Amino acid sequence: MRRIPRLTQIAVGVTGLALAATACGGTSSDNSSSGGKKENLGLAIAYDVGGKGDQSFNDSAYEGLEKAKAEFGYKTADQEPKDGESDDDKAQRLGNLAKAGYNPVVGIGYAYGPALEKVAKKYPKTTFGIVDSVVKGDNVASLVFAENESSYLAGVAAAKATKTDHVGFVGGVDNELINKFEAGFEQGVADTKKGIKVEVQYLDEDPAKGFASPDLGEAAAKKQLEDGADVIYHAAGLSGQGVIKAAATQKKWVIGVDSDQYNQKTLAAYKDYILTSALKEVGGSVYALAKSVHDKKPLTGVQTFDLKVDGVGASESNPKFKTIAGLADAVAKAKQGIVDGSIKVDTKPKKK
Repeated sequence: MRRIPRLTQIAVGVTGLALAATACGGTSSDNSSSGGKKENLGLAIAYDVGGKGDQSFNDSAYEGLEKAKAEFGYKTADQEPKDGESDDDKAQRLGNLAKAGYNPVVGIGYAYGPALEKVAKKYPKTTFGIVDSVVKGDNVASLVFAENESSYLAGVAAAKATKTDHVGFVGGVDNELINKFEAGFEQGVADTKKGIKVEVQYLDEDPAKGFASPDLGEAAAKKQLEDGADVIYHAAGLSGQGVIKAAATQKKWVIGVDSDQYNQKTLAAYKDYILTSALKEVGGSVYALAKSVHDKKPLTGVQTFDLKVDGVGASESNPKFKTIAGLADAVAKAKQGIVDGSIKVDTKPKKK
């Protein structure tokens, strides 16, 4: 059966569902502090740590921006973070985009929370979006994901692929968000095969290091491989490129995150060992918000992207995904169980 492109699925499935529940207001960028009406230039995004080119979280957002640009003829904008920037720096970036006439304006990542809450109040006629955080506001859409569900699928795949009964998880920062990835992964492994060891390593307390240091990711993965792991799943943004390099160099399986990392050009040298990726349709959510504003029915409030709407999932690009005995069927069965409610996925690791 022909698969609908993932971004299209999100646009149709999620936007239709969300609009029915939460559509409200208009889309004018005539903000009280902007000095009068301005042309709506369309979608603008502000990247998280790692920026464009991380082949993961931020690049997924960029896919959504490009799709909106092509479909709606937007004059889009995307801006990079600065090293060591403050909330005031983030607020200035978001405010400048809103003042220039972009609508919607989306902060990619939970770090934009305090800044976006402040700026959204100053520009009440602009729709703002934030990924991975809940910010209250009449003109704010909080774009959140069931990362634990896609990570569960990653855990099922790892349990089916391991030959040593030892797998690894590398997270960028030990916080509530990344704990969801760990929790789902550990549960997926345990539910698939008892007795598999899951080794866990977080990289740094500072997001600027934890999510943007491939050398730290590579060192952590090498240690897990030396300890006997033969499948490693990362939720570490740009740092994950080091995890992928380490595993592939030793011809061991690695599981990517957010984007389908098997298809990322800069990771082509390692693609044969990227078993699957735990997908997180950041791009789909960005596109859905842009479409809602374009349709003059802007999304607001909490918008949850889960397996039911293909907001998360597991990629199947690597042919080996379907040749490892029982793997594809086990992942499909797990997905169905999560969707129909027979499988409840943890959001916190058991030991925390």
